[in-house]
Amino acid sequence: MNYSKVYLEALGYEIAPVVVSSAELEDRLATVYKSLHLQPGQLEALTGIVERRWWEEGFRLSEGAAQAARRALEQAEIRPEEVDALIYGGVCREYFEPATACHVASRLGIGPDATVYDLSNACLGVLNGIIEIANRIELGQIRAGLVVSCESAREINEIMIERMRQDPSMEYFKYSLATLTGGSGAVAVLLTDGSFSGSRRRRLLGGVTQTAPQFHNLCRWGIEALKPLTSHQFLQFTSTDSSAVLTHGVELGIRTWQAFLRKLGWVRDRIDRVICHQVGASHRDTILRSLGIGIEKDFSTFPYLGNMGTVSLPLTAALAEDREVVRSGDRVAFLGIGSGLNCLMLGVEW
Repeated sequence: MNYSKVYLEALGYEIAPVVVSSAELEDRLATVYKSLHLQPGQLEALTGIVERRWWEEGFRLSEGAAQAARRALEQAEIRPEEVDALIYGGVCREYFEPATACHVASRLGIGPDATVYDLSNACLGVLNGIIEIANRIELGQIRAGLVVSCESAREINEIMIERMRQDPSMEYFKYSLATLTGGSGAVAVLLTDGSFSGSRRRRLLGGVTQTAPQFHNLCRWGIEALKPLTSHQFLQFTSTDSSAVLTHGVELGIRTWQAFLRKLGWVRDRIDRVICHQVGASHRDTILRSLGIGIEKDFSTFPYLGNMGTVSLPLTAALAEDREVVRSGDRVAFLGIGSGLNCLMLGVEW
C-alpha cells in the first residue's frame, strides 16, 4: 500500500473519567489471591499497568465516539456534512445491528450521501478503517472520511472478576489475567486529501499487512451460553494465552516489519518514533527488542490507560503529538497487531 495524497488531518480523543488502579482490582480478587497463594502487586508487576480508565455506568459508546469526532472536526475546521465516509472500527458495539457507525453519524449530523458502516478486526479495527478511507481518497472517490471507535472495559472486567471468584484456579487465572489490563477511551481519525487546509501535515505514506490465522484461538472475546442451557442465559467471556500470543505475535511482527521497511524504502535507524499497540510492558519490550528498535523511540500510554483495544494506538499517537514527543517532519511508524493473528504497520510523515 502506497499513498500520494492522503493526510491524517486531525486526531480527536476522549479519555474515560473513572480511574481504576490495579491495586483496586486485586482487592476485589483478594479471595482468589489467597486461594492461589499470590501476593498483591502481581497485576502491575506482570503488565506494567498501574491504572486504567472506565466510563461511567450506562455511558453510550456512540456518544464517546461522537465526542472524539467532534474534537477532530473542530481541529480541522471541517463541517460534518463535508465528511464523505464514516467507519466505526471498535470491538465494542452498541448492538449487533444496526451499525454503531449509524448512531455516531446521527449524533454528528453526517450528510445523507456519506458511506456509513462498521468494520471489525479485533484491535486493528481503527487502523484497517484508516486504510479503507485512504483507499477511497487515493482513488478520488471522496475528499474526507472519519474513522471512530469507543471501547469500554468496565462490563467485561466486572464479569470476569466475578467468574474468577467462582473459579479460583490457576488455569482460569492465567487465561483471564489479560482481561484486567483493559481500559476505556474513544478516538477519531479524520483523513482528507489535503484540500481543506494548506498545512498538509501527517501524510500517510503507506503500509503493509501480514497474517497468521492459524493462531486465531489464542485470544478470544465473545458470548457463551451458561449451563444449564435450558436457562437461556448468555454472558460475555474472554480468554487469552498471553505467552503464546507474545511468542507468535513477535514472529509475525518481525515478518511484517521487514516487509514494511521494504515497502516504504525506510531505514530502521532513520525512523524517529514508533507507536505500538498498548498491551503491556513485557510485550512492548520484547517486540521492540526483536525489531531492533531502541525504547527511546517509543511512546507508551498503557501504564496509566491500559489496553484500550482499537483506541490505544491512535489515541497514543494523539497524546504523543500533544506532548510534543512527535513533531512536524518526524517519520512515525504505527505498529499494530490484533488477535487473529493480524499485523498492520503504517508509515506517517508527521
